Formats: sequence, C-alpha cells, structure tokens
Amino acid sequence: MAQIQSKDQGKGGKKKAKRYSTEIDMTPMVDLMCLLITFFMLTTAFAKPKVMVITMPEKDKTEEEKDKPQISAERTLNILLAGNDEVFYYKGQPKPEKPMPQLVKSDFSKDGIRRMLLDWNRDLFTQITEYREKRLTGEIIVADSTFNKTIKQMKLDDKKGPIVLIKADTAARYKDIVNIIDEMAITNIASYAVVDIGEVEVMMIQAVKAGTPLTEYPKIQVREK
Repeated sequence: MAQIQSKDQGKGGKKKAKRYSTEIDMTPMVDLMCLLITFFMLTTAFAKPKVMVITMPEKDKTEEEKDKPQISAERTLNILLAGNDEVFYYKGQPKPEKPMPQLVKSDFSKDGIRRMLLDWNRDLFTQITEYREKRLTGEIIVADSTFNKTIKQMKLDDKKGPIVLIKADTAARYKDIVNIIDEMAITNIASYAVVDIGEVEVMMIQAVKAGTPLTEYPKIQVREK
C-alpha cells in the first residue's frame, strides 16, 4: 500500500510528518463493470448478416417466342459486367437488321454508371426524392405501408425511365452484381432484371477492350446440342 507523507507544524516549531493512506477499494468497481457489461449486452444491436436475395426466373423450354413479354427497345438499357469493376452499357436491342449499337465503357464511381442512370431516370428520381423529403419534414404524414405503396405505384406509373437488363460475363464476380443492384436502388430504377449475356455481347466487350469496337454484327456459329 502506497503512502503519502505531508509535513505539519507541531509544537516547538518542529514539523511532524503525517501519513495518508492511498488504498482504493476496488470492490464497487467490479460491481459497476458487471452492470455495464450487462447493459451493453442488452442494448447493443448485434450486426445482422447482410444477405441479398436475387430471384431468378425459371426458364420454360416450352415457352414460345410470341408468349415472351415485349420490351420497348427505346427504353431498354443493357448493362454488361466484365469484372475488375469494369461496366459496359449500350441502349436498345441488338438486331442484325439494325445498326450495331455503340458499347460505352464505364465504372461504379459516382460519375460513372450512376450518372448515366440518374440522367435517364431524372423524372422518377426527382418525384420519389421530393415525396420522401415531404415525409421527413412532416409536410405529409403517412404510415410506412402507405409510403411504400405510393413509391411502388410511382414506379409502376413510370413510362420514361429505363428498363435495365443486367448481364454478367464469366469474369464478373458476385460483388459486381451487388454493386450494380445497389446502383439500381440509389437511382430509383423501376424495372430491372438479371439475364444471361449473349455471345454477341461477349464479342462486343472483347472488341472494346482490344481497342477495335465492332462496326457490324459478327457471324455466330450455331452450336449443335
């Protein structure tokens, strides 16, 4: 036990040293620590596993071409994921009887694919953002179910925004899928789907990487099943 000595004026002018104990009783601290641990265990929100569920449509081999849903070529946006954070996109639907679409290279930065999506989806994005701000400021008071239903209806009523087809190359990774779906949520894209990439689109990516973009449709050899 440590001690502190201090001098005090005694009788006859002599200074007498006084001793003060510095011992600290730690028993109450142990009880306090137990209470704090219990408090934090009961009040701390444990991190939940982050899982993204992607529901892919089943392919119906018996489905005829005429029964498939038709997508407007003017609103179609094809996003190709090529790995290494490389993103390519082109507008419209590739058809041999039409000019070859121009493949544009982009990335996941704020001035990359997000900027293009925001420019195209500006009307719906502004409409949803203003509605959210009104609810946050208290200008409108609605329940969560009503709020979500209104947002969903806004997306259903949208007739100008892009219909995005997400296609992943063999070099793409799971994180690329997660990143592009995050961009869909950030930019309030109403309609998007993850579909298979075509052989022509793979060739388009390879040609752009090689610095010789395709100017006409390549001849695809039909593989025998």
